[in-house]
Amino acid sequence: MPHFVGMIPGFLRKALRERPATEDPPHVDLDHAGRPIRVALRRVTQARRFTLRVSATTGEVVLTLPRRASLTEALRFADRQSGWIAARLEAVPQTIALEPGAIVPVRDVPHRIVHRPAVRITTIENHDGEYQLVIGGAASHVGRRVTDFLKREARRDIEAAVTKYAASLSVRPAGITLKDTKSRWGSCAASRRLAFSWRLVFAPSFVLDYLAAHEVTHLREMNHSARFWRLLNGVCADTDRAEHWLKMNGAKLHRYR
Repeated sequence: MPHFVGMIPGFLRKALRERPATEDPPHVDLDHAGRPIRVALRRVTQARRFTLRVSATTGEVVLTLPRRASLTEALRFADRQSGWIAARLEAVPQTIALEPGAIVPVRDVPHRIVHRPAVRITTIENHDGEYQLVIGGAASHVGRRVTDFLKREARRDIEAAVTKYAASLSVRPAGITLKDTKSRWGSCAASRRLAFSWRLVFAPSFVLDYLAAHEVTHLREMNHSARFWRLLNGVCADTDRAEHWLKMNGAKLHRYR
C-alpha cells in the first residue's frame, strides 16, 4: 500500500497538543485537474504526523492525522499531495463487475459470463475455444451465483492442495477457512486453522498450490526462518515463480466485484 508521510511543522506542535479535536467528517473530496478524489479521514492517538495511504487493491485513499491535529492543516497537506494520490490511483486495476458479458479468469483461463435464466446448475462450456461460465436464475442474482461458484471451486482446489502438502509434511490442520482479505493471501493461526483468500481461484494453479504449501509448512514452523524456507522449498518447487507472479499480478485479483 503506497503511502506518503508529512511531518507536522515544529511551530504547530504545541498548538496541536493544546487544541481539542473536533468532530471530523468521514471523508473529504479533493480536486486534481478537475478530477474528484475522495479521501477517508482517520484520527489515530499514536500518530505523530500526517500520513496518506492509497490501497493498491481497492483504490481507497486514507488520510491519517494525530488526535489533536488541525483538520485544516491536514487537508492542506493532502491537497498538496493530490498529484501523488492521482498517480497512485492510476495504477489501481479497474474494477470488473461479475455480470453477463464480463470476462473473468478461472485458474488464469479467461471465461465469459453468460446468463441463461432456465439453467439450474452453473456450468463451464467450451464454444470453439471460448470458455463460458453459464449462470441461470434471475438476472439480479448473477453476481452472487458467480461468486458462489468461484468460492466452491477455490475451496475444492485449496482443500486438495492442503491435503497433499499436509501428507508430505506429516501435519494435520485444524480446519480451512475462505476469506476475502485485502493484504494476505493465506494465514496459519496458532489454533492450526488455515485461512485463504477465495480469490486465488483467479490465479494460475501453481500460485494457489504454492500458497497452500506455504501455510501448511507453518504447521511445522510458525515463522519464516531458514528452516521454514528449506521445508517449503523441499515440497514446493514453484516458490520463487509464484511469489513473482503475486508481486506482479496479485492486486489484479481484487478487481472482480
